[in-house]
Amino acid sequence: MEIRDIGEFLGYFEKVHRRTMNVVRAIPPAKVDWAFREGKFTLGDLVRHIATANRYLFVETCQGKPSAYNGCGKELAPSYDEIVRFSERLHQEDVAILSVFSQDDLARKCTTPDGSAITTWKWLRAMIEHEAHHRGQIYTYLAILEVPTPPLYGLTSEQVRERSRSRS
Repeated sequence: MEIRDIGEFLGYFEKVHRRTMNVVRAIPPAKVDWAFREGKFTLGDLVRHIATANRYLFVETCQGKPSAYNGCGKELAPSYDEIVRFSERLHQEDVAILSVFSQDDLARKCTTPDGSAITTWKWLRAMIEHEAHHRGQIYTYLAILEVPTPPLYGLTSEQVRERSRSRS
């Protein structure tokens, strides 16, 4: 997917964010500090990481600035409700910053934290892949905890099978 139009990209980014927040809203507030193993991201860390990486790593570098990512610790938003508000606020900042990007901005190079030069639209595509990766971890964590989760695109795999014609 090549990103040539920022408005089109922002519409897509909004849908990705909405799907992420749907599963975030399935997290039981009492489990926000749960991790599958000591030293790994908690559920809250994962949500904060998506928000802070998008805002301070990806969007900062897309602007030609160095990464300002400083982690995703509990000090940023300790409780479930604060995490949700924090994530929504940073997403709104992302959209506001990116909404003024031109085709030239999307086509220019930016520098990743490892010093690599990459076309800005490709870096935005990587941001979406990064979010999807961590959203998948949230789904996995919730499955381990046996917490029901919303289907990603509206139907569960069982519902799709029920509605599909047989291949006999």
